[in-house]
Amino acid sequence: MTTLRWGVLGTGKIGHTFTRDLGLVAGQEVHAVGSRTLDSARAFAAEMNVARSYGSYEELVSDPEVDVVYVGTPHPFHRDNALLALRAGKPVLVEKAFTMTAAEAREIVGEARERGLFVMEAMWSRFLPHMVALRDLIAEGRLGEIRTVEADHGKWFAEDPSSRLYAPELGGSAILDLGVYPLSFAVMVLGLPQRRVALTDAAFTGVDGQASAILGYETGAHAVVTCTSSARSATRACVAGTRARVEIDGDFYAPGGFTLIDRGGETTRFEYEVEGRGLHYQALEVARCLESGLLESPVMPLDETIAIMELMEWWMRPA
Repeated sequence: MTTLRWGVLGTGKIGHTFTRDLGLVAGQEVHAVGSRTLDSARAFAAEMNVARSYGSYEELVSDPEVDVVYVGTPHPFHRDNALLALRAGKPVLVEKAFTMTAAEAREIVGEARERGLFVMEAMWSRFLPHMVALRDLIAEGRLGEIRTVEADHGKWFAEDPSSRLYAPELGGSAILDLGVYPLSFAVMVLGLPQRRVALTDAAFTGVDGQASAILGYETGAHAVVTCTSSARSATRACVAGTRARVEIDGDFYAPGGFTLIDRGGETTRFEYEVEGRGLHYQALEVARCLESGLLESPVMPLDETIAIMELMEWWMRPA
């Protein structure tokens, strides 16, 4: 598989996790890190054993030895950061939520397609072993016709107005930060809905703090997705079909396993051991796509990323 030298744009927690996990994979390395300040970049590089550190994003994307850029900044900056990398001729992996709006997502995708460059939303959970196995079971017909999908993602965050979950200027939003997981999961299983109903309530700063949505399909299937930033929910997921159902352990979006339960109640356990947090699987997908000459991933297609952003915009409107 293609050896890639990554440039990490942003020195936050997710950048640390991504860098740490990439160290578990042969042929993939974080070669450079860029921050808005040189001190932050140097501290990150020293802690994570990264060769180069830059005090600006422009310097990072201009490094000729950086093959691909990982954008790990807060949501409001994804659009500018991704465009900066693309205009420097770099393929890009952009953290989810991909952008703040569907218009921004379309702009990034349009720029990448115009330049003939790869870009992908970093929905890392889609590439984990248990998610791959689930898609295989569905494709094989083991579950029968899918009737319902349920997924929730609730975390408790202290009411701090400067928190990225609550601060409007940081893209504060339970849906953008948490709801993107169950929503993307439902779309992965059932595709894009033809009907939709939502209920959304604001947190103390005015951003969305708790939200639920029901998605309806021409087949009669339903998906129920929920998120909240004020309570630790079970964070489980279930896919139920006419022949069997799959119950995914909490946290459903993170490395783990699931149980297949047929109509008669017989169970089969699927376990998957994953080293690290699991963010390296998406990096391997980027390497695979680049090696194959693909400009987008068939597992996380760009039109689907845009459609999910459109759904999140709709979901975020109070109702």
